[in-house]
Amino acid sequence: MDVHKSLHRVPEDERATWIDFIFEGEVPATVGKNLLVCANQFTTDCFSNFGQYTEGLAVKLNLNEGSLPTLRGIPADKGHASEHHASSKLPATIDIGCNTEPPQRHHVGTQLSLKTLHSHYRSEAVQATVSFKDFGTSTDPFTGPRPVACSTPVKLPPSKRPRLQQQEEEEEDCLEGSAILASEGLDATFHPEESVTTLPESTFMSDAESTSKHDIRKYIVYETCLMELFEVCPVCKHFCTVKNKVLGTFISVKQLCEYCEYSRIWQSQPLLYSTPAGNLQLSAAVYISGASFFKLQRVFKAMHLQIFLYDTFRRQARMFIEPAIVHKWNHSQDVMLQQLSEERHCAKFGSYTMMDLNTKTIVDLQLVQSNEVGGSSHMEKEGLKRSLALLDARGVTIDSIVTDRHPQIQKFLRDNNITQFYDVWHMEKGITKQLHKISKTKDCQKVKTWIRAIRNHIYWTAASSITGPERVAKWTSLLNHVQDIHTHDDPLFPKCLHPIRSTTDKSRWLSGATPAFYKLEKALTKKTVLRDIAKLSPHHQTSSLEAILRFPPKNVVYPFLGMLCRLYLAALNNNENSDRGQATTSSGDLMFRLTFAKARKGECRAKPVKTEATFQYVNDLMDMIMEKAFVDPASYRAEILKINIPPEPSSEYEHPDKEDVIASYVSRFNQGRVV
Repeated sequence: MDVHKSLHRVPEDERATWIDFIFEGEVPATVGKNLLVCANQFTTDCFSNFGQYTEGLAVKLNLNEGSLPTLRGIPADKGHASEHHASSKLPATIDIGCNTEPPQRHHVGTQLSLKTLHSHYRSEAVQATVSFKDFGTSTDPFTGPRPVACSTPVKLPPSKRPRLQQQEEEEEDCLEGSAILASEGLDATFHPEESVTTLPESTFMSDAESTSKHDIRKYIVYETCLMELFEVCPVCKHFCTVKNKVLGTFISVKQLCEYCEYSRIWQSQPLLYSTPAGNLQLSAAVYISGASFFKLQRVFKAMHLQIFLYDTFRRQARMFIEPAIVHKWNHSQDVMLQQLSEERHCAKFGSYTMMDLNTKTIVDLQLVQSNEVGGSSHMEKEGLKRSLALLDARGVTIDSIVTDRHPQIQKFLRDNNITQFYDVWHMEKGITKQLHKISKTKDCQKVKTWIRAIRNHIYWTAASSITGPERVAKWTSLLNHVQDIHTHDDPLFPKCLHPIRSTTDKSRWLSGATPAFYKLEKALTKKTVLRDIAKLSPHHQTSSLEAILRFPPKNVVYPFLGMLCRLYLAALNNNENSDRGQATTSSGDLMFRLTFAKARKGECRAKPVKTEATFQYVNDLMDMIMEKAFVDPASYRAEILKINIPPEPSSEYEHPDKEDVIASYVSRFNQGRVV
C-alpha cells in the first residue's frame, strides 16, 4: 500500500521530516513533488478509519492531519503484532510499492442471460426547479418517508453497524491511502527509499486539480450506464434508492441505502457558485465559435442529449460572454492602434471594417443600424466616417484606402483629400457580367472565347502599372490585341510585352467592323470604366475580408450587440491567422488543392493550402469568461454600457394590441368570397 502526498502541500515544519525519513538523511540535490510511501511506515493510530477499513467498510485509508512516518525496516509480524493482526483480516494482496511480487490472478468471463443486468433503481427526474446552492458531498440521510427500493420484499437482518461516513472528496491537505494493505510482513531487506517512486505531478493529479474546470475533458454518458453506478450500495451491496435532478446538461444524483443508511450526492459537473460549469461553457463555446444555438439544439434533440433553454443561453451571453468579447476586442484594438500610430498604412473599408493591408489585420469595426442614419443607403458612408474619425483620434495616418466603387464613398474621400483605390475583384466581376451578356447576343458569340483573357488582363494592368494613365494605356491596348495588332499609338504602352507569334487560326481574332468588336469596344472604353481603371489598386485587395461573414451570416438576424460581438469574434479570428503561410509536404514541397468553382463554369484551378489555423483567442476568451467575467461581471459590463446601442427599428412603429392583430389574421388561401 502506498500513501501519496505532494510535497508542496506538506506544511513547512513537516516537509523536512518527511524528506529526511524517506532518504535516511541522504537527501539528493533535487526531490520530486510527488513521493510514494508504504502505509506500513505508519502506526495504526495515524489512520482515522483503520477500524472501518479492516472490517471492509472503507475502500481506502485516511491519514490524520500531521501524521508522520515512523516505522522503518520492521516486519509487520514483529514489534507491532496488534497492527499485523488487524491487517491480516484483509485479502492477501501485495501493493507494488512493497517490493514483493503480486499474487497471480486470472479473469474468468461469464455470459449472462438477457435482462440479467437490468437496472434496479428508481429514478425520479426533476427539471430545473430546484436550487443547487447547497449541493456538495453531504452524506446526511434523506428526510421524510423513504420509498421502497425494489418491488420484491426482502427480509433483511437488523443493522448492527453505523452508517459509513464516506467523503467523495478529501481535503486538499489530507494524505490519501490506497485501498489495500499488505497482509504479509515486509522483507527483512526493505528500506523506505527503495519503495519511494518519484513520478510527474500530472500522474496523480486529476484534471480538476491540474487544469481549469473548462479544460477538463468531457464525455457523452448514457443515463442507464450512469445509473448502474448507483444502484448497489458500495458498503453492504444492497439495492439503493436513487433520485436525480436535472438542470440543462447537469445532473445531480442522490443515492440512499435503506439497509445501512449509506448516502451520497454525486454531481456530473463542478459548480460555479450555483451555476453548472458545463452549461456556462457550452453557451460560451457556441457563441465564440460563431455557431447557432438553435442548430445545436436540434442536434442535441436528435441525439436526446440534455440541453438548457434558449433563455438561459441569452442570459449567460448578455451577462458574461458578450462583456468578455467586448473587453477582449478593446484590449486587442488598443495594442494594434498603438503600433499603427507610428506608421503610415493602407486601409480597406467594406462592411464597416478597417483593415491594415500591410499586415492583413482588422483594426476597427463599425456597426451602423439603418434607423441611425435615415436609411440603409447611408450606412456604409457613416461606418467609414466613424472608422476614420477613430483612427485620426488615435494618431493613425491613412496613406491610401482601398474600397469598392460606392458613389457616396468616392465623393466623401475626394472631399477629404484621401487617396482612394478600387478593389480589382469588384471591377473584374462587373465587367465579366457585361461580357457574358454581350456573348449571348446575335453575332457576338466569339466574345465568350476572350472573357478569360480579358479577366486576366484586368489584374495584370493593375499589378504592373504605377500611374493611372499607364493603367489606362495598358487597358485600351486590349482592343488592338483582340484584332491581332500588337503595336499601339499610346507612348505609355507602345507595344505588347508578350512574344509575337504567327498563327494559322485567323478565326480566333475579332474584326473591327463586326457587331462583336463594336459592343466589346463600347463596354471596355466607357467613360466610367476608364476612370475606374485608372484607380485600380496596384497591390492590396479586399478579398481578405470575405471570411468575416462566417461569424455574422447575412441570413440570420441578431440584436445589435449580438451582431457587434460576432464581428469582433471574426476580427479576432482573422488577426490571429492573418500571417499563415503555405503548408508544405514532408519533403518540403508546397501544397496545393484543386477546386472546381461554380462561378467559373467548373474551371479547374489550383489553390495554395495554408498551414493549420490556430484559435488561441478562443482559449483566452474561455478563461476570461469562466474565471473572471463570471466571478466579477460588473467590471466587464461597464464596457458594454459605453457602447451606443440604437433602439430596434421596430420601435419606430406603433405597436397594436396583440389580440387585435391575431383576430384580424386571415389566411390568403381562405379569405372568403370576394364581393
